[in-house]
Amino acid sequence: MQYHDTRTFKALLRGILPASFHVSIAFIALLIAIHPVLARDRVTGTGYVRDGDTIVVAGVPIRLNGVDAPELSARYGRESKAFMQRAIRGREITCDLNGDRTYDRWVGVCFVKVDREYIDLGAALVANGYALDCARYSGGRYRSLEPAGARQRLGQASCC
Repeated sequence: MQYHDTRTFKALLRGILPASFHVSIAFIALLIAIHPVLARDRVTGTGYVRDGDTIVVAGVPIRLNGVDAPELSARYGRESKAFMQRAIRGREITCDLNGDRTYDRWVGVCFVKVDREYIDLGAALVANGYALDCARYSGGRYRSLEPAGARQRLGQASCC
């Protein structure tokens, strides 16, 4: 049965569900409408780079999970950002979000499609020496990709 008249649908709900439930449903619907990321765990689109480990995809700021890139003000920070800019330029990005947030960013693992293959941006950053594995959040996923000397050259953030 379809309800095109919202008054009829609301009347039906009032007869079945308690009033507190209506408020909860309305609040959840409002949250989803306000922030589209709440409605999904994957974001796909084009994007731009904020810094080495933060990109914005389809308007959604995303912190790469398990990656520690230097801050822009730190040594090698601008090089890390430039690498990311080259990596995503003109490509579609897909990010699988884990539901966590840090500051204004969602946290996730992001991929770019290159010649029918999906490349993990975090893995590419680490393997090319522009970031380190942050084992606290990655579970060590990228550690084996770190080039020799990268830890001494980049330094590790205290949170990792």
